[in-house]
Amino acid sequence: MGDWKAMIIIGEKINGSIPAVAEAVAGRDADFIRKLAKLQADAGADFIDCCAAVPVEEEARVLRWMIDCIQDVTELPVSLDSPSPEVLLEVLPYCRKPGLINSVSGESGKLEKIFPAAADTGWGIVCLLSDDTGIPKYAADRIKVFDRIMEKAESYQIPPARLYIDPLAEMLCLSENGMETAAEVIRAVRRRYPDIHITAAVSNVSFQLPVRRAVNQGFAVLAMNAGLDSAILDPSDRSLMGVIYAAEALLGRDEYCLEYISAYRRGIFGPGK
Repeated sequence: MGDWKAMIIIGEKINGSIPAVAEAVAGRDADFIRKLAKLQADAGADFIDCCAAVPVEEEARVLRWMIDCIQDVTELPVSLDSPSPEVLLEVLPYCRKPGLINSVSGESGKLEKIFPAAADTGWGIVCLLSDDTGIPKYAADRIKVFDRIMEKAESYQIPPARLYIDPLAEMLCLSENGMETAAEVIRAVRRRYPDIHITAAVSNVSFQLPVRRAVNQGFAVLAMNAGLDSAILDPSDRSLMGVIYAAEALLGRDEYCLEYISAYRRGIFGPGK
């Protein structure tokens, strides 16, 4: 089995880019946010992603409200999701326990703001393999961004186990070899840092395609085979969760299929007892 652990699931549903969530945020519908948080916690999430997707001048205030809603109904840690390092650092103290900072990248200034502030904390950090030029087309160029991130992390004594590397899997319908590139990056990162986490936004891959669930399932299996050990997804999608538990067992990460059977009995992907 090696040292593999169960997939780390980051629940994606509390995101202001989703129209129903945007409406709830605008109307301060706390019950709606609480229900989404509890739904994902009950479905097997390890973290609850929290993204406001509002103008930056009001983002910190909205995130504080969303964090309170989430923490009203679950003890799960929050994954704070914003493109602004300043906003992320402002709202960190409102979380009751360390979660994930989502995210930093190789873009100018982001690492220099987040890494020193998070260095002596228990927060995990999601790191995107993009830089000021955007998302590099080739795997080798994404690895160069990864190298710069790891050099900076080492300088602040942040261990690899606190980093969640996002290889930036692209929309399947718009990329020539997006899966191949993502898998190459995942394998390279995993070979060099066995203890690091590698995550991906699973549903991003299937945008603008019919039967998105099938694409998400296929991507999850191929990425896990390459070394993915975390995913940002909808944990209430029971068929996707079933595929993930099955893939873990098939890849030898679940001795005697004990986790698969336990998840089935708890109703994570099956009817339960």
